[in-house]
Amino acid sequence: MNRLQALRNVLVVASLLAAPAWAQQSGHVEETKATAAKPAVKITAASQKLFGTLGISSKSVEARENLEMALDQYENAGFDEAVMHAQMATEKDPKFALAYAVWSFAARRTVPAPEALQKAKALKNKCAGDECLLVQFLTGAQEANFIPAIAAMNDLLARRPKDKHVLYLAGEWLFFQQDFERAAKLWSASLDIDPKFPAALNMLGYTYVEALGPDPQKAVEYLRRYADALPDQPNPQDSLGEVLRMAGDDSGSLAHYAEALRISPTYITSQYGRGDTYTLMGNYGAARSEYEKAMKMASNPEDMLHIELQSALVRFWEGDSGAGRQEFAALSAKSTAVKNAAAQFEIDYARALLAADADTEHQILLDLEKSLALSAPGMTEAQRNATLATVLREEVRLHAANNDVKEAQSDLDKLEKLAADTRDLLVQGCFESSQGYVSAAKGDFAKAAEQLATDLHNPLTVRQLVLVGKKLDDTQAAENALLHLKYLRTPTAEWYVATQKNRINKEGVKP
Repeated sequence: MNRLQALRNVLVVASLLAAPAWAQQSGHVEETKATAAKPAVKITAASQKLFGTLGISSKSVEARENLEMALDQYENAGFDEAVMHAQMATEKDPKFALAYAVWSFAARRTVPAPEALQKAKALKNKCAGDECLLVQFLTGAQEANFIPAIAAMNDLLARRPKDKHVLYLAGEWLFFQQDFERAAKLWSASLDIDPKFPAALNMLGYTYVEALGPDPQKAVEYLRRYADALPDQPNPQDSLGEVLRMAGDDSGSLAHYAEALRISPTYITSQYGRGDTYTLMGNYGAARSEYEKAMKMASNPEDMLHIELQSALVRFWEGDSGAGRQEFAALSAKSTAVKNAAAQFEIDYARALLAADADTEHQILLDLEKSLALSAPGMTEAQRNATLATVLREEVRLHAANNDVKEAQSDLDKLEKLAADTRDLLVQGCFESSQGYVSAAKGDFAKAAEQLATDLHNPLTVRQLVLVGKKLDDTQAAENALLHLKYLRTPTAEWYVATQKNRINKEGVKP
């Protein structure tokens, strides 16, 4: 059993396991048991039940209604609207811990709100029963150590196995931790309760193209059901646009992005999504035109910098890497000026991957590692840990490629400590796959294959897995890895390096 599997055993999903299994896993359960919630208050008023099922402490009907709207918006990728409604809930009831927790949890998908997170933590002793567990889960998922979040999630699932909203939130968190199979089981369970539950249909669509299978036909079937459930909303069309592009259907992608923009003309992700699709089609003039339209829609520096980065990446696809690096440098300076760590990471990580030489890449990575070591304005602690792990993984990959095993091992040691301190599956995945790079450099390809397979969401890791499969003369393993790589099709720096710079695309992956 590898380290990743051992940690996954901690993530016991009570609603999916029989009672004897709990007993057999008693050591793990004790490690992740949540702090006992206050005795449940007997609540009968409808105003004190979230979605009619989950008891809450707030007696304000308006606060509850706003919080329900916040969660509904969050589940359907309306993150700004979710933050707005959660804020409104706190205005109606300033002591509503869950409203602050939802506010901070939604804000982490755009611009983190540390003040809301601290307020939720300060008020958590004033909540009731299951509400306390949900507050602990939502706040703990943003912290440096995930054990409290895992414990609260397990307990909440055990107590509310038929609450589709609880199932969705737990599944989403597991998905972004790359525990795709457990996430899919939870969302499937929510569809047993409500076959038209939009949020679960949406995420299952992504799961079956990015992870499980991959099975693009099944992915699109879920997303069409999502669009049928919300025919007047742009996000289902946006999801279809993205997933169809990943599956190689560029014309379908453009059509669904266009439909999203017809429904909501300022739906910015669909606007720059069209630019992404045109980039992969090789229609660079059209890509720039779509990105320019998206820039005019941008209402915050983070969106603007992301779109400008995607536009700069077009230079590399065109073969003009010199101009691309100049644009990257200007964007890096701009991201430093706005003091947003998330934007700075995205830009400088791309700069590193597409640097002119290994020494330049290493220096950019070292600067990034230093900036992420202590604090990161604009990120939660969990996000900071995940991005730091990504930087360290790339340092290991770089050293291993240059046969500098000593330096690679030094970065591996940092990753191992970070994984142990955080219990974060993303960090653990970076550590495991980094071990795979080192094992491959040492010629132990069998061990490398096992280690690299823990991180099938990263194009560079999957590309390395393809190469390892070939070294082992394992044609089937190499083909399976190529299939995973094929459906990670997005115009990022990682995808470019994995498919263009190293020409894996000539063996079956559409560039």
